[in-house]
Amino acid sequence: MKIITVTLNPAFDMHCFAENFQPFHENLARITACEAGGKGVNISRALTACGVDNTALVVVGEENGDSFLKNLAADGMSVCSIAWTGRIRENITLHTDNAPETRISFSGFNADDSLLERVEAELEKIAESGDILTFTGRNPEGVSLSATKAMLGRLKARGVRIVIDSRSFGKEDLIEARPWLIKPNEEEISMYTDIAVTDFESAKTAARALREKGIENVMISLGARGAMLDSAEGCFVAHAPKINALSTIGAGDSSIGGFCAAAKLGLPFAEMLRYAVSYGSAACMTEGTRPPKAEAVRELLGRIKVEKI
Repeated sequence: MKIITVTLNPAFDMHCFAENFQPFHENLARITACEAGGKGVNISRALTACGVDNTALVVVGEENGDSFLKNLAADGMSVCSIAWTGRIRENITLHTDNAPETRISFSGFNADDSLLERVEAELEKIAESGDILTFTGRNPEGVSLSATKAMLGRLKARGVRIVIDSRSFGKEDLIEARPWLIKPNEEEISMYTDIAVTDFESAKTAARALREKGIENVMISLGARGAMLDSAEGCFVAHAPKINALSTIGAGDSSIGGFCAAAKLGLPFAEMLRYAVSYGSAACMTEGTRPPKAEAVRELLGRIKVEKI
């Protein structure tokens, strides 16, 4: 079984620090990190860091794609790239000592549905029945959601297990796509179901509402409290361990990586949830969008309590 991540709209994640930041004034900042990112890239990097084989299919803008691919190669990632006219976008996260972090995201390259034809042609070479394919992040400007759903539908018909974590998809789009897994947070699941999700019980109610519509597995991230999973094997909660969190950016992507890693090992759904929370928590223990450390993942696995509700 293979794990394949798809990133149509990657980004350079730049982190900078400004001491005594003052809004509406000029502030001197220093760059602390610049990473090649995007939700699918983050998933693949987390898996690679933990020794789990995977392939990252990434669309890169021709203007700055070389440096992006060099960054991925430095992390030892297995990459299948598709070049497209334009420039990979940048995300800037401003850290300061006197306010919460601020994130600014820029638009990337424009594309059209012919990009999906090239993506699908590559996936037909590597994706087989039983494989897991993650489709995460927003579509580039110009790529239609209807064509995206059609492509994913054809892959699903071939037996590929589809994971969707994309704000390009609304509730009805997810119901139409019927993916193997979705991973909304509290805000997203509340938007999808009109249920105010504030604890594990309300999360269970919201998740069940989507599973009844045909989505196979719903994992809801609940921040420092942990996560909840409603699956074919029942509903489970995983309580997050106490950690020294340095950054939450990319933690949700890492949790998807952990879920897929456990699935690759053939573990039951309760363990998939344990792995998800372990990967996500370990990612919070690293700065910026750096991946979880394998030793931290192993240590956290033994501290995470999973129970059926």
